[in-house]
Amino acid sequence: MQRSILFLAVTSALSAAIIVGNAEASSHREAPSITRMPTIDATDFYVFNSYESGREGYVTLIANYIPLQDAYGGPNYFALDPAAVYSIHIDNDGDAMPNMSFNFRFSQSLANEGDGVQLAIGPEGNQRMVGVPLKNVGGISSDSNATLNFNENYTVEMVSGTDVSTLMPADGAMQFTKPYDYVGNKTFSSSAAYQAYADQYVYDVAMPGCDGQSRIFVGQRKDPFVVNLGETFDLVNYVPVEGDSAPGAGDGGGFPGGITQTSANDDLTDKNVTTLAIEVPTSCVTGSGNGVIGAWTTASLPQARILNPNATFSRPEVNGGALVQVSRLSNPLVNELVIGLADKDKFNSSKPADDGQFADYVTHPTLPALLNILFKDAVNTTLGTDIEDLAPANFPRTDLVTAFLTGFPGVNQLSTVTPSEMLRLNTAIPATPAAMQSAFGVAGDDLAGFPNGRRPGDDVVDIALRVVMGALCHDIPIAGEPTNLGLCEPADAPVGNVPFTDGAPLDASMLDSQFPYLLTPLAGSPN
Repeated sequence: MQRSILFLAVTSALSAAIIVGNAEASSHREAPSITRMPTIDATDFYVFNSYESGREGYVTLIANYIPLQDAYGGPNYFALDPAAVYSIHIDNDGDAMPNMSFNFRFSQSLANEGDGVQLAIGPEGNQRMVGVPLKNVGGISSDSNATLNFNENYTVEMVSGTDVSTLMPADGAMQFTKPYDYVGNKTFSSSAAYQAYADQYVYDVAMPGCDGQSRIFVGQRKDPFVVNLGETFDLVNYVPVEGDSAPGAGDGGGFPGGITQTSANDDLTDKNVTTLAIEVPTSCVTGSGNGVIGAWTTASLPQARILNPNATFSRPEVNGGALVQVSRLSNPLVNELVIGLADKDKFNSSKPADDGQFADYVTHPTLPALLNILFKDAVNTTLGTDIEDLAPANFPRTDLVTAFLTGFPGVNQLSTVTPSEMLRLNTAIPATPAAMQSAFGVAGDDLAGFPNGRRPGDDVVDIALRVVMGALCHDIPIAGEPTNLGLCEPADAPVGNVPFTDGAPLDASMLDSQFPYLLTPLAGSPN
């Protein structure tokens, strides 16, 4: 396929992948029920062709959980739920059901064979061995964690069709270890020392039936998502139009009165998340399909939880019954700002194959209308216009249904088409090196970016704002030439060519360029 045709098709796919992924806080606290269970709340999901040097032929999948972590949030910090199953699913034949799943299960233990670290308290002859209240009692490094009182371990189960395998670390260990959170620089001495400690827990793994070594990491990372969170959810309390001549220029040379790009607008700049990352050979995940995969993450809990009235560390409750899915995420922001409030918990418990029930939210999206209500006057003032309705007027949005629920032939459409919400990646499109990536993905002439998968450096908020307000009704650059995609007319989107933004910049230079790609977490101390 010629590059221009490929670019056209992938860019078309941008419309719906973003309409459902629009606005301003990827998936942090997105549904009423999940706010009560932060340990199983997925925040962001990424799938992309690995762009670390020497890792061509691999796909990386990253699922982040436990939103809005304050690094100083001790003394118990941010352990995952030992009753939950955290999963990353891959569909490679288009039936919107998993052909391959990786299921993570966590356990917790205390040092000293479960008794925990104890100190001898009292005068000689009248001493008592008493357990300490802290999860660590001294410094921790890559050479020693003897003072660690609390440990998290996990297993990974790979389900491929009817085959179930337990993955094992290549070093011969019986289970994987999650590094302790970055509690501060008296415990770990420095960011570099913490990173060296955490790097020990990047595991090489052999997967049955797959050529090449896979890698797995689970641990705390700096939240990679950027967003002007507080101002946005205060009814968009800013003028969401680029105030600079170019993103990040800081010169106010765009639209006077618009918001200026600055990291000060990122309300997640001081937050961490907990990352589940896995890198697998491309040939292992594509199966016998056409090289396009769909992917999503879920978290499930046993159906019944009975609290122990005499709770202990090892038995705070009793869990039983079938597993129930309570969290789901693929494209960013779907449940947060597209699915209606009454259906948010339903969406979290649903399967991609059943997404037809949510079609009205795509064919007749409410978000553009809400944005028109919230910032119409401010945008008109900034642009010097008097537009009565800023929202696109092409209804029903069948173009969005096609792009969002089915993908486009020859680009990100799987071999069989089942309308479903998944993050789709064409594994045949080569990865773009970090230094050459566009934060605007496909819209920035970078075919390896969002919505062809999603990389940590893709600025989905700015892309989303522009597309939801009708950018694809106007000419867009394809191979350097302004081109109309024929999805809708410019008259349908009166502000579709306006550079909307939340003013919080993001690009690949703000991330690592090697697995697991996300930055070292922020320290709890000093702060």
